[in-house]
Amino acid sequence: MHASIRLLARRRFLPLFVTQFLGAFNDNLFKTAMVLFVTYEVYSEPKVEASFNALATGLFILPFFLLSALSGQLADTRDKAKIIRLVKTAEICIMLVGAAGLLLSSIPLMLLAVLAMGVHSTFFGPIKYAILPQHLDGDEVLGGTGLVEAGTYIAILAGTILAGFMSRDALSVAITVLGLACLGWLAGRQVPPAPPLGDTPPLDFHVIRSSIRLVSATMHIPRLFLAILAISFFWCIGSVLVVIFPPLVKNVFTADERVASLFLAIFSIGVAIGSVLINRLLGAHVSARYAPAAVIAMGIAVLFMFHVASGWQALPEGQLYGLAEFARHPGSVEVFAALFAVAVSGGMFVVPLYAFLTTTVPKDQTARTVAANNIVNSGAMVFGSLAIMGLTSLGVTVVQTLLLVAAMCLVSAWLAWKLHLACD
Repeated sequence: MHASIRLLARRRFLPLFVTQFLGAFNDNLFKTAMVLFVTYEVYSEPKVEASFNALATGLFILPFFLLSALSGQLADTRDKAKIIRLVKTAEICIMLVGAAGLLLSSIPLMLLAVLAMGVHSTFFGPIKYAILPQHLDGDEVLGGTGLVEAGTYIAILAGTILAGFMSRDALSVAITVLGLACLGWLAGRQVPPAPPLGDTPPLDFHVIRSSIRLVSATMHIPRLFLAILAISFFWCIGSVLVVIFPPLVKNVFTADERVASLFLAIFSIGVAIGSVLINRLLGAHVSARYAPAAVIAMGIAVLFMFHVASGWQALPEGQLYGLAEFARHPGSVEVFAALFAVAVSGGMFVVPLYAFLTTTVPKDQTARTVAANNIVNSGAMVFGSLAIMGLTSLGVTVVQTLLLVAAMCLVSAWLAWKLHLACD
């Protein structure tokens, strides 16, 4: 663990870490502020709120599905540091659109910014993992991956908490997201060069053909097939939880936007703790041996949250708990404990699988492997968002959707167990 922390003092790691941290912080600040604003200030119908959150999630994911193949090709055939600088320049433009949407209370502009942020993340995602094996030694990759994941979720935590307090002050949010985009641009310029390591074939700009070719070239390898499917189920679960959290807090636990922000914050810090904890358990060895138990524990925690939510006594219509009132509620400890357990076990499940992706293929193919993973992940997350929209339209409550999440944890555990048997 101490060896991993020392990476933060190295230029081959620190600028990338800071760039990723600021990007995750900024993305989450904007998205959370937007969702809380729409959930609490615009709509007052649980079905509509869940559908809007699913739409926003789907728009953010769509570029991953369409452009991941191209982003993987670019990351493996061009200097990764140069791409980071271009992507961070684009982030400033995106946040100008998002700031305008907040100041004008324009939902179309805000959703346009969310879509553009998805494009930004699509091109940055393969790089942040593929560059690690290039800049770090073999025994540092797992630690570096854990730090990146932990930093990402801590950034999400900070952005989520800040959004809960700032969501009603559009001007402050607009100024903050623009300032963070500029800081990210400065940090990105400090990332050391990371030129391509192998041949540089011409780019295929046909997004459908290149996506099919990329996924086919990766998924036929059994160990990668299992790892990608397991990660995809995890992110499908995560997308469902993120979609239902705001309406769950507002309409079931009858609490305000600061409590909703706290829910997302606890989820984020729990994943960060799980990321660091699994790195300590595994040392420098990349392995999936703890993944099945971790995701089973996650499913049990989800079932416990279902139990607590099913028995919750809501306030009369029009009344909401504030943060202090909710914290004093006798059942809040059980709610927070269940949420924290879900997050920690989720972090322990997914981090080794990402490290597995980047260390079991040649270094000149890591970005394309991560891009193929992103395509399948995004398809799973779209499925999760569509499932929520369909189920809520059929009258299924957000509490009942927690049962779907628990069932998906069982599938993830089965995939993780097969990966463990195949590789460990």
